[in-house]
Amino acid sequence: MTVLERLQEMNDLFSIFDNPKDKFIQLMDMAKESEGLTDSEKLEINKINGCTSQAWVTAKHNSDGTFLFKTDSDAMIVKGLLALLETIFSNQTSDEILSINSPDILKSVGLDGAVTSQRTNGFSSAIEKIQGFVK
Repeated sequence: MTVLERLQEMNDLFSIFDNPKDKFIQLMDMAKESEGLTDSEKLEINKINGCTSQAWVTAKHNSDGTFLFKTDSDAMIVKGLLALLETIFSNQTSDEILSINSPDILKSVGLDGAVTSQRTNGFSSAIEKIQGFVK
């Protein structure tokens, strides 16, 4: 499944909610389902800078040329946003990963304008970190 297909899948999931609060509840549900990271993976090198909460991302380069990402945060909404990125970017090639930016993702799930500017900045930083892994 391509990044655009994953974005459409996330759009389909989030479009059933008219109220932005319900979309945030969906994000928190995704956070609860997220595997997260072990304490040994929560290293400074994996930390997402520009995020007001504690947040981390790790990357593994698979033998087929795709990447696997794992994320975590100490804030549920941030953890949900990061779980969204895991879903969209994991098992994708570098070209696919580099083809998307944060406004595309927030717009696809209907959260553009609903996420605070601090979280939007942190979300953009997370995407930059993920894309930095694949460059």
